[in-house]
Amino acid sequence: MVDCDPTEMTTVPKPGRLLGMRHVMACLMFLGTTVSYATRVSMSVGIVAMTSNNSYGHPVFTHWTRSIQDTILSSFFWGYIVLQIPAGYIAGRFGGKYLMLISMATTGVVNLLLPIAAVKGDYMAVCACRIVMGLVQGLLYPSLHGVLGHWVPVTERSRLGTFVYAGAQLGTIVELLTSGVLAASPWGWPSVFYVAGICCIVWSVLWVILGDSTPGSSRWISKEERNYIEYNAGSNDIGHEKIPTPWKGILTCLPFWAILLAHCGQNLGFWTLLTELPSYMKNVLNVDIKENGQLSALPYVAMYILSFFFSWLADFLVNRKIIKLVTSRKIFNTIAQWGPAVALLGLSYLPAGNLSLAVIILTVTCGLNGAHYVGFMLSHIDLSPNHASTMMGFTNGIGAIFSILAPLSVSFVVEDETSAADWRKVFFISVAFYFLANLFYLLFISADIQPWNEPKPKALEDGVKKSDEKNADEKSKNMGEHKF
Repeated sequence: MVDCDPTEMTTVPKPGRLLGMRHVMACLMFLGTTVSYATRVSMSVGIVAMTSNNSYGHPVFTHWTRSIQDTILSSFFWGYIVLQIPAGYIAGRFGGKYLMLISMATTGVVNLLLPIAAVKGDYMAVCACRIVMGLVQGLLYPSLHGVLGHWVPVTERSRLGTFVYAGAQLGTIVELLTSGVLAASPWGWPSVFYVAGICCIVWSVLWVILGDSTPGSSRWISKEERNYIEYNAGSNDIGHEKIPTPWKGILTCLPFWAILLAHCGQNLGFWTLLTELPSYMKNVLNVDIKENGQLSALPYVAMYILSFFFSWLADFLVNRKIIKLVTSRKIFNTIAQWGPAVALLGLSYLPAGNLSLAVIILTVTCGLNGAHYVGFMLSHIDLSPNHASTMMGFTNGIGAIFSILAPLSVSFVVEDETSAADWRKVFFISVAFYFLANLFYLLFISADIQPWNEPKPKALEDGVKKSDEKNADEKSKNMGEHKF
Protein backbone atom coordinates (compact mmCIF):
# COMPACT_ATOMS: atom_id res chain seq x y z
CA MET A 1 0.00 0.00 0.00
CA VAL A 2 1.14 3.54 -0.71
CA ASP A 3 2.17 5.78 2.16
CA CYS A 4 1.14 9.33 1.39
CA ASP A 5 0.73 12.69 2.97
CA PRO A 6 -2.83 13.67 3.90
CA THR A 7 -2.57 16.88 1.93
CA GLU A 8 -1.88 14.86 -1.19
CA MET A 9 -4.90 12.60 -0.80
CA THR A 10 -7.50 15.31 -0.07
CA THR A 11 -8.54 16.60 -3.50
CA VAL A 12 -12.07 17.50 -2.35
CA PRO A 13 -11.87 20.70 -0.26
CA LYS A 14 -12.93 20.74 3.37
CA PRO A 15 -16.21 22.60 3.99
CA GLY A 16 -15.78 26.13 5.28
CA ARG A 17 -18.22 25.77 8.20
CA LEU A 18 -16.68 24.85 11.54
CA LEU A 19 -19.71 22.78 12.53
CA GLY A 20 -21.01 20.28 9.99
CA MET A 21 -23.52 17.45 9.99
CA ARG A 22 -20.69 14.99 10.65
CA HIS A 23 -20.10 16.77 13.95
CA VAL A 24 -23.80 16.59 14.82
CA MET A 25 -23.71 12.86 14.05
CA ALA A 26 -20.61 12.44 16.20
CA CYS A 27 -22.38 14.19 19.08
CA LEU A 28 -25.43 11.94 18.69
CA MET A 29 -23.27 8.82 18.66
CA PHE A 30 -21.33 10.14 21.65
CA LEU A 31 -24.59 10.57 23.57
CA GLY A 32 -25.65 7.10 22.44
CA THR A 33 -22.54 5.45 23.87
CA THR A 34 -22.90 7.57 27.01
CA VAL A 35 -26.47 6.48 27.69
CA SER A 36 -25.94 2.85 26.66
CA TYR A 37 -23.01 2.43 29.04
CA ALA A 38 -24.96 4.14 31.81
CA THR A 39 -27.62 1.45 31.49
CA ARG A 40 -24.97 -1.29 31.59
CA VAL A 41 -23.26 0.11 34.66
CA SER A 42 -26.49 0.85 36.54
CA MET A 43 -26.62 -2.70 37.86
CA SER A 44 -23.06 -2.63 39.24
CA VAL A 45 -23.98 -0.02 41.86
CA GLY A 46 -27.69 -0.82 41.89
CA ILE A 47 -27.12 -4.38 43.02
CA VAL A 48 -25.15 -3.17 46.04
CA ALA A 49 -28.15 -1.07 47.07
CA MET A 50 -30.63 -3.83 46.26
CA THR A 51 -28.88 -6.20 48.67
CA SER A 52 -28.37 -3.64 51.47
CA ASN A 53 -30.92 -2.49 54.05
CA ASN A 54 -32.45 0.96 53.54
CA SER A 55 -34.55 3.28 55.68
CA TYR A 56 -37.18 4.11 53.05
CA GLY A 57 -39.00 0.81 52.81
CA HIS A 58 -37.80 -0.22 49.36
CA PRO A 59 -37.57 -3.99 48.73
CA VAL A 60 -34.28 -5.58 49.79
CA PHE A 61 -32.91 -8.82 48.36
CA THR A 62 -30.57 -9.95 51.12
CA HIS A 63 -31.01 -13.57 50.04
CA TRP A 64 -29.06 -12.91 46.84
CA THR A 65 -25.73 -14.66 47.37
CA ARG A 66 -22.45 -13.61 45.76
CA SER A 67 -23.06 -16.26 43.10
CA ILE A 68 -26.53 -14.90 42.31
CA GLN A 69 -25.20 -11.34 42.13
CA ASP A 70 -22.44 -12.35 39.72
CA THR A 71 -24.99 -14.25 37.63
CA ILE A 72 -27.09 -11.08 37.39
CA LEU A 73 -24.05 -8.97 36.49
CA SER A 74 -22.95 -11.39 33.77
CA SER A 75 -26.44 -12.01 32.34
CA PHE A 76 -26.26 -8.85 30.23
CA PHE A 77 -23.51 -10.46 28.16
CA TRP A 78 -25.43 -13.69 27.61
CA GLY A 79 -27.68 -11.75 25.29
CA TYR A 80 -24.97 -9.36 24.13
CA ILE A 81 -22.99 -11.95 22.20
CA VAL A 82 -25.93 -13.32 20.21
CA LEU A 83 -26.58 -10.55 17.67
CA GLN A 84 -23.09 -9.08 17.27
CA ILE A 85 -22.15 -10.76 13.99
CA PRO A 86 -25.64 -10.55 12.43
CA ALA A 87 -25.80 -6.87 13.45
CA GLY A 88 -22.45 -6.15 11.85
CA TYR A 89 -23.54 -7.84 8.63
CA ILE A 90 -26.95 -6.11 8.51
CA ALA A 91 -25.47 -2.71 9.35
CA GLY A 92 -22.76 -3.14 6.73
CA ARG A 93 -25.33 -4.16 4.15
CA PHE A 94 -28.25 -1.83 4.83
CA GLY A 95 -27.05 0.85 7.27
CA GLY A 96 -27.06 1.18 11.03
CA LYS A 97 -29.68 3.86 11.73
CA TYR A 98 -32.63 1.65 12.56
CA LEU A 99 -30.58 -1.00 14.35
CA MET A 100 -29.28 1.70 16.68
CA LEU A 101 -32.82 2.98 17.23
CA ILE A 102 -34.14 -0.49 18.09
CA SER A 103 -31.22 -1.00 20.45
CA MET A 104 -31.64 2.19 22.44
CA ALA A 105 -35.44 2.35 22.54
CA THR A 106 -35.75 -1.25 23.74
CA THR A 107 -33.03 -0.71 26.33
CA GLY A 108 -34.99 2.25 27.68
CA VAL A 109 -38.23 0.28 28.00
CA VAL A 110 -36.52 -2.67 29.69
CA ASN A 111 -34.82 -0.38 32.22
CA LEU A 112 -38.17 1.11 33.15
CA LEU A 113 -39.61 -2.38 33.70
CA LEU A 114 -36.65 -3.80 35.65
CA PRO A 115 -37.65 -2.65 39.19
CA ILE A 116 -41.10 -4.22 38.75
CA ALA A 117 -39.50 -7.41 37.44
CA ALA A 118 -37.22 -7.60 40.49
CA VAL A 119 -40.13 -7.32 42.93
CA LYS A 120 -42.46 -9.68 41.06
CA GLY A 121 -40.03 -12.24 39.69
CA ASP A 122 -36.92 -12.05 41.90
CA TYR A 123 -33.45 -12.51 40.41
CA MET A 124 -34.58 -14.71 37.52
CA ALA A 125 -36.75 -11.89 36.17
CA VAL A 126 -33.88 -9.43 36.63
CA CYS A 127 -31.61 -11.76 34.66
CA ALA A 128 -34.24 -11.96 31.91
CA CYS A 129 -34.36 -8.16 31.69
CA ARG A 130 -30.59 -7.91 31.54
CA ILE A 131 -30.42 -10.62 28.85
CA VAL A 132 -32.91 -8.68 26.70
CA MET A 133 -30.89 -5.50 27.26
CA GLY A 134 -27.75 -7.32 26.21
CA LEU A 135 -29.50 -8.76 23.18
CA VAL A 136 -30.56 -5.38 21.81
CA GLN A 137 -27.36 -3.59 22.85
CA GLY A 138 -25.53 -6.19 20.81
CA LEU A 139 -26.91 -4.30 17.82
CA LEU A 140 -25.40 -0.99 18.91
CA TYR A 141 -21.63 -1.11 18.55
CA PRO A 142 -21.40 -2.90 15.18
CA SER A 143 -23.98 -0.46 13.79
CA LEU A 144 -22.24 2.54 15.34
CA HIS A 145 -18.85 1.42 14.03
CA GLY A 146 -20.22 1.19 10.51
CA VAL A 147 -21.94 4.58 10.73
CA LEU A 148 -18.73 6.09 12.10
CA GLY A 149 -16.75 4.65 9.19
CA HIS A 150 -19.09 6.28 6.68
CA TRP A 151 -19.39 9.66 8.37
CA VAL A 152 -15.87 10.43 9.62
CA PRO A 153 -13.09 11.41 7.17
CA VAL A 154 -9.68 9.84 7.72
CA THR A 155 -8.15 13.16 8.74
CA GLU A 156 -10.63 13.46 11.64
CA ARG A 157 -10.99 9.79 12.54
CA SER A 158 -8.75 9.65 15.60
CA ARG A 159 -10.34 12.65 17.29
CA LEU A 160 -13.98 12.06 16.39
CA GLY A 161 -13.64 8.30 16.90
CA THR A 162 -12.25 8.83 20.38
CA PHE A 163 -14.93 11.43 21.10
CA VAL A 164 -17.70 8.99 20.18
CA TYR A 165 -16.34 6.02 22.10
CA ALA A 166 -15.31 8.10 25.12
CA GLY A 167 -19.02 8.46 25.75
CA ALA A 168 -18.77 5.01 27.29
CA GLN A 169 -16.54 6.45 30.01
CA LEU A 170 -18.75 9.47 30.56
CA GLY A 171 -21.75 7.17 30.92
CA THR A 172 -19.81 5.09 33.42
CA ILE A 173 -18.77 8.20 35.36
CA VAL A 174 -22.25 9.70 35.46
CA GLU A 175 -23.88 6.43 36.45
CA LEU A 176 -21.37 5.65 39.19
CA LEU A 177 -21.64 9.19 40.57
CA THR A 178 -25.42 9.36 40.49
CA SER A 179 -26.42 5.76 41.21
CA GLY A 180 -25.12 5.80 44.77
CA VAL A 181 -26.84 9.13 45.44
CA LEU A 182 -30.12 7.99 43.89
CA ALA A 183 -30.03 4.66 45.70
CA ALA A 184 -29.46 6.41 49.05
CA SER A 185 -32.26 8.91 48.38
CA PRO A 186 -35.97 8.53 49.24
CA TRP A 187 -36.56 7.28 45.68
CA GLY A 188 -34.25 4.35 46.40
CA TRP A 189 -32.62 1.89 44.04
CA PRO A 190 -35.56 1.77 41.53
CA SER A 191 -34.77 5.37 40.53
CA VAL A 192 -31.35 4.23 39.25
CA PHE A 193 -33.07 2.26 36.50
CA TYR A 194 -35.88 4.74 35.84
CA VAL A 195 -33.46 7.61 35.12
CA ALA A 196 -31.37 5.46 32.77
CA GLY A 197 -34.48 4.28 30.93
CA ILE A 198 -35.83 7.79 30.39
CA CYS A 199 -32.48 8.94 28.98
CA CYS A 200 -32.59 6.11 26.42
CA ILE A 201 -36.05 7.13 25.25
CA VAL A 202 -35.04 10.80 24.88
CA TRP A 203 -31.97 9.83 22.83
CA SER A 204 -34.09 7.62 20.57
CA VAL A 205 -36.35 10.57 19.69
CA LEU A 206 -33.34 12.73 18.78
CA TRP A 207 -31.87 9.93 16.67
CA VAL A 208 -35.08 9.46 14.67
CA ILE A 209 -35.07 13.16 13.79
CA LEU A 210 -31.37 13.74 13.06
CA GLY A 211 -29.59 10.41 12.60
CA ASP A 212 -28.75 8.68 9.29
CA SER A 213 -26.62 5.74 8.23
CA THR A 214 -24.62 7.60 5.60
CA PRO A 215 -24.06 11.15 4.35
CA GLY A 216 -25.86 10.16 1.16
CA SER A 217 -29.08 9.39 3.02
CA SER A 218 -29.06 12.49 5.24
CA ARG A 219 -31.52 15.29 4.49
CA TRP A 220 -29.63 17.73 6.72
CA ILE A 221 -26.17 17.63 5.11
CA SER A 222 -24.84 20.11 2.54
CA LYS A 223 -23.66 18.86 -0.84
CA GLU A 224 -20.21 20.30 -0.16
CA GLU A 225 -19.81 18.39 3.11
CA ARG A 226 -21.20 15.19 1.63
CA ASN A 227 -18.65 15.23 -1.20
CA TYR A 228 -15.85 15.90 1.27
CA ILE A 229 -16.84 13.01 3.54
CA GLU A 230 -17.51 10.46 0.80
CA TYR A 231 -14.15 11.06 -0.84
CA ASN A 232 -12.11 11.08 2.36
CA ALA A 233 -13.82 8.38 4.42
CA GLY A 234 -12.44 5.52 2.33
CA SER A 235 -15.81 3.78 2.05
CA ASN A 236 -18.54 3.40 -0.52
CA ASP A 237 -21.95 4.82 0.28
CA ILE A 238 -24.04 1.77 1.14
CA GLY A 239 -27.08 3.67 0.02
CA HIS A 240 -25.69 3.49 -3.53
CA GLU A 241 -24.08 0.07 -3.72
CA LYS A 242 -24.44 -3.22 -1.84
CA ILE A 243 -21.01 -4.73 -1.22
CA PRO A 244 -20.77 -8.47 -0.47
CA THR A 245 -18.93 -9.38 2.73
CA PRO A 246 -15.49 -10.90 1.95
CA TRP A 247 -15.54 -13.49 4.75
CA LYS A 248 -12.55 -15.39 3.39
CA GLY A 249 -10.47 -12.22 3.23
CA ILE A 250 -11.47 -11.18 6.75
CA LEU A 251 -10.95 -14.56 8.41
CA THR A 252 -7.58 -15.17 6.75
CA CYS A 253 -6.28 -11.70 7.64
CA LEU A 254 -3.74 -11.89 10.47
CA PRO A 255 -4.18 -8.22 11.50
CA PHE A 256 -7.89 -8.95 12.00
CA TRP A 257 -7.02 -11.71 14.48
CA ALA A 258 -4.68 -9.28 16.24
CA ILE A 259 -7.65 -6.95 16.71
CA LEU A 260 -9.80 -9.83 17.95
CA LEU A 261 -7.34 -10.90 20.64
CA ALA A 262 -6.77 -7.30 21.74
CA HIS A 263 -10.54 -6.88 22.04
CA CYS A 264 -10.86 -10.04 24.15
CA GLY A 265 -8.06 -8.99 26.51
CA GLN A 266 -9.55 -5.52 26.85
CA ASN A 267 -13.02 -6.83 27.67
CA LEU A 268 -11.87 -9.24 30.36
CA GLY A 269 -9.70 -6.68 32.13
CA PHE A 270 -12.08 -3.75 31.77
CA TRP A 271 -15.29 -5.54 32.72
CA THR A 272 -13.68 -7.27 35.68
CA LEU A 273 -13.04 -3.84 37.15
CA LEU A 274 -16.29 -2.27 35.98
CA THR A 275 -18.63 -4.94 37.35
CA GLU A 276 -16.72 -5.78 40.50
CA LEU A 277 -15.14 -2.49 41.58
CA PRO A 278 -18.12 -1.43 43.78
CA SER A 279 -18.01 -4.80 45.57
CA TYR A 280 -14.24 -4.54 46.02
CA MET A 281 -14.68 -1.03 47.44
CA LYS A 282 -17.36 -2.20 49.85
CA ASN A 283 -15.90 -5.50 51.07
CA VAL A 284 -12.13 -4.93 51.03
CA LEU A 285 -11.80 -1.16 51.38
CA ASN A 286 -14.89 -0.75 53.62
CA VAL A 287 -16.41 2.17 51.68
CA ASP A 288 -20.12 2.92 52.20
CA ILE A 289 -22.53 2.93 49.27
CA LYS A 290 -22.68 6.70 48.72
CA GLU A 291 -18.90 7.12 48.74
CA ASN A 292 -18.63 3.88 46.79
CA GLY A 293 -20.18 5.34 43.66
CA GLN A 294 -18.10 8.50 43.89
CA LEU A 295 -14.79 6.71 44.44
CA SER A 296 -15.61 4.06 41.86
CA ALA A 297 -16.15 6.84 39.32
CA LEU A 298 -12.71 8.42 39.78
CA PRO A 299 -10.82 5.88 37.63
CA TYR A 300 -13.26 6.44 34.77
CA VAL A 301 -12.96 10.22 35.07
CA ALA A 302 -9.23 9.73 34.46
CA MET A 303 -9.96 7.40 31.55
CA TYR A 304 -12.35 9.90 30.00
CA ILE A 305 -9.95 12.84 30.26
CA LEU A 306 -6.84 10.96 29.16
CA SER A 307 -8.61 9.41 26.16
CA PHE A 308 -8.84 12.89 24.63
CA PHE A 309 -5.20 13.61 25.40
CA PHE A 310 -4.17 10.33 23.78
CA SER A 311 -6.27 11.06 20.67
CA TRP A 312 -4.70 14.52 20.33
CA LEU A 313 -1.22 13.09 20.82
CA ALA A 314 -1.85 10.34 18.25
CA ASP A 315 -2.98 12.91 15.68
CA PHE A 316 -0.01 15.16 16.46
CA LEU A 317 2.56 12.39 16.06
CA VAL A 318 1.09 11.08 12.81
CA ASN A 319 0.25 14.43 11.20
CA ARG A 320 3.77 15.73 11.91
CA LYS A 321 5.15 12.54 10.32
CA ILE A 322 6.98 11.69 13.53
CA ILE A 323 5.59 8.15 13.41
CA LYS A 324 3.46 6.11 11.01
CA LEU A 325 -0.14 5.26 11.80
CA VAL A 326 0.61 1.60 12.48
CA THR A 327 3.32 2.64 14.96
CA SER A 328 0.85 4.96 16.65
CA ARG A 329 -1.67 2.13 17.00
CA LYS A 330 0.97 -0.11 18.57
CA ILE A 331 2.23 2.53 21.00
CA PHE A 332 -1.18 3.52 22.30
CA ASN A 333 -2.51 -0.02 22.51
CA THR A 334 0.56 -0.90 24.58
CA ILE A 335 -0.14 2.02 26.91
CA ALA A 336 -3.77 0.86 27.12
CA GLN A 337 -3.05 -2.78 27.98
CA TRP A 338 0.44 -3.15 29.41
CA GLY A 339 0.14 0.03 31.47
CA PRO A 340 -2.90 -1.27 33.40
CA ALA A 341 -1.25 -4.68 33.71
CA VAL A 342 1.65 -3.15 35.64
CA ALA A 343 -0.72 -1.04 37.76
CA LEU A 344 -2.88 -4.05 38.62
CA LEU A 345 0.21 -5.96 39.74
CA GLY A 346 0.84 -3.16 42.22
CA LEU A 347 -2.79 -3.19 43.33
CA SER A 348 -2.75 -6.93 43.94
CA TYR A 349 -0.01 -6.57 46.58
CA LEU A 350 -1.52 -3.54 48.27
CA PRO A 351 -2.30 -4.11 51.98
CA ALA A 352 -6.02 -4.37 52.73
CA GLY A 353 -7.63 -1.13 53.91
CA ASN A 354 -5.17 1.22 52.18
CA LEU A 355 -7.95 3.19 50.50
CA SER A 356 -6.05 6.21 49.17
CA LEU A 357 -3.32 4.24 47.41
CA ALA A 358 -5.85 1.75 46.05
CA VAL A 359 -7.90 4.53 44.48
CA ILE A 360 -4.74 6.10 42.99
CA ILE A 361 -3.67 2.79 41.42
CA LEU A 362 -7.17 2.08 40.08
CA THR A 363 -7.28 5.59 38.65
CA VAL A 364 -3.93 5.09 36.89
CA THR A 365 -5.12 1.69 35.61
CA CYS A 366 -8.26 3.05 33.98
CA GLY A 367 -6.62 6.30 32.88
CA LEU A 368 -3.97 4.51 30.85
CA ASN A 369 -6.60 2.17 29.43
CA GLY A 370 -8.18 5.18 27.70
CA ALA A 371 -5.47 4.88 25.04
CA HIS A 372 -7.23 1.84 23.54
CA TYR A 373 -9.59 4.17 21.65
CA VAL A 374 -6.69 5.09 19.37
CA GLY A 375 -5.34 1.56 19.53
CA PHE A 376 -7.23 -1.53 18.43
CA MET A 377 -10.66 0.16 18.53
CA LEU A 378 -9.97 2.05 15.29
CA SER A 379 -8.04 -0.74 13.60
CA HIS A 380 -11.20 -2.23 12.06
CA ILE A 381 -11.72 0.99 10.11
CA ASP A 382 -8.02 1.16 9.20
CA LEU A 383 -8.17 -2.27 7.58
CA SER A 384 -11.53 -1.89 5.84
CA PRO A 385 -13.86 1.12 6.15
CA ASN A 386 -16.45 -0.69 4.03
CA HIS A 387 -16.59 -3.73 6.33
CA ALA A 388 -15.76 -2.13 9.69
CA SER A 389 -19.22 -2.87 11.09
CA THR A 390 -18.99 -6.56 10.19
CA MET A 391 -15.53 -6.89 11.74
CA MET A 392 -16.61 -4.94 14.82
CA GLY A 393 -19.59 -7.26 15.22
CA PHE A 394 -17.30 -10.27 15.07
CA THR A 395 -14.66 -9.02 17.51
CA ASN A 396 -17.19 -7.43 19.86
CA GLY A 397 -19.25 -10.63 19.90
CA ILE A 398 -16.31 -12.88 20.73
CA GLY A 399 -15.00 -10.26 23.16
CA ALA A 400 -18.36 -10.27 24.93
CA ILE A 401 -17.75 -13.89 25.93
CA PHE A 402 -14.81 -12.63 27.96
CA SER A 403 -17.03 -9.94 29.42
CA ILE A 404 -19.27 -12.75 30.68
CA LEU A 405 -16.27 -14.52 32.17
CA ALA A 406 -15.24 -11.39 34.08
CA PRO A 407 -17.87 -11.46 36.88
CA LEU A 408 -18.18 -15.26 36.76
CA SER A 409 -14.43 -15.67 37.29
CA VAL A 410 -14.71 -13.48 40.38
CA SER A 411 -17.46 -15.72 41.73
CA PHE A 412 -15.27 -18.76 41.07
CA VAL A 413 -12.01 -17.34 42.44
CA VAL A 414 -13.14 -15.19 45.38
CA GLU A 415 -14.22 -17.40 48.28
CA ASP A 416 -14.02 -14.67 50.92
CA GLU A 417 -15.23 -11.29 49.65
CA THR A 418 -13.27 -9.47 52.35
CA SER A 419 -9.98 -11.19 51.49
CA ALA A 420 -7.44 -9.06 49.61
CA ALA A 421 -5.55 -12.27 48.76
CA ASP A 422 -8.58 -13.67 46.93
CA TRP A 423 -9.02 -10.47 44.94
CA ARG A 424 -5.32 -10.62 44.06
CA LYS A 425 -6.04 -13.76 42.01
CA VAL A 426 -8.68 -11.83 40.07
CA PHE A 427 -6.19 -9.09 39.22
CA PHE A 428 -3.58 -11.67 38.14
CA ILE A 429 -6.02 -13.07 35.56
CA SER A 430 -6.58 -9.60 34.10
CA VAL A 431 -2.82 -8.93 33.99
CA ALA A 432 -2.17 -12.15 32.05
CA PHE A 433 -4.83 -11.40 29.45
CA TYR A 434 -3.72 -7.80 29.00
CA PHE A 435 -0.12 -8.89 28.42
CA LEU A 436 -0.76 -11.72 25.94
CA ALA A 437 -3.41 -9.86 23.95
CA ASN A 438 -1.22 -6.83 23.35
CA LEU A 439 1.82 -8.96 22.52
CA PHE A 440 -0.05 -10.56 19.62
CA TYR A 441 -1.34 -7.15 18.53
CA LEU A 442 2.20 -5.72 18.44
CA LEU A 443 3.43 -8.59 16.29
CA PHE A 444 0.72 -8.71 13.65
CA ILE A 445 -1.33 -5.49 13.40
CA SER A 446 -1.36 -3.39 10.21
CA ALA A 447 -2.85 -0.02 9.27
CA ASP A 448 -3.05 -0.68 5.52
CA ILE A 449 -6.44 -0.84 3.82
CA GLN A 450 -6.80 -4.47 2.79
CA PRO A 451 -7.35 -5.57 -0.83
CA TRP A 452 -10.76 -7.05 0.05
CA ASN A 453 -12.10 -3.68 1.25
CA GLU A 454 -13.33 -2.91 -2.28
CA PRO A 455 -15.44 -5.34 -4.36
CA LYS A 456 -13.75 -7.08 -7.25
CA PRO A 457 -13.72 -4.81 -10.32
CA LYS A 458 -16.26 -5.50 -13.03
CA ALA A 459 -15.24 -6.47 -16.55
CA LEU A 460 -13.19 -3.90 -18.43
CA GLU A 461 -14.80 -2.09 -21.33
CA ASP A 462 -12.41 -1.50 -24.26
CA GLY A 463 -9.50 -1.90 -21.88
CA VAL A 464 -10.57 1.10 -19.82
CA LYS A 465 -12.13 0.97 -16.35
CA LYS A 466 -15.34 2.82 -15.66
CA SER A 467 -14.99 6.13 -13.88
CA ASP A 468 -16.41 4.89 -10.58
CA GLU A 469 -13.92 2.02 -10.54
CA LYS A 470 -11.10 4.48 -11.17
CA ASN A 471 -12.26 6.54 -8.23
CA ALA A 472 -12.45 3.47 -6.01
CA ASP A 473 -8.93 2.45 -7.01
CA GLU A 474 -7.65 5.99 -6.43
CA LYS A 475 -9.21 6.19 -2.97
CA SER A 476 -7.85 2.79 -1.99
CA LYS A 477 -4.38 3.76 -3.18
CA ASN A 478 -4.39 7.15 -1.52
CA MET A 479 -5.60 5.81 1.79
CA GLY A 480 -3.37 2.78 2.10
CA GLU A 481 -1.46 4.05 5.13
CA HIS A 482 -3.72 6.67 6.70
CA LYS A 483 -2.26 9.92 7.91
CA PHE A 484 -4.73 11.60 10.20
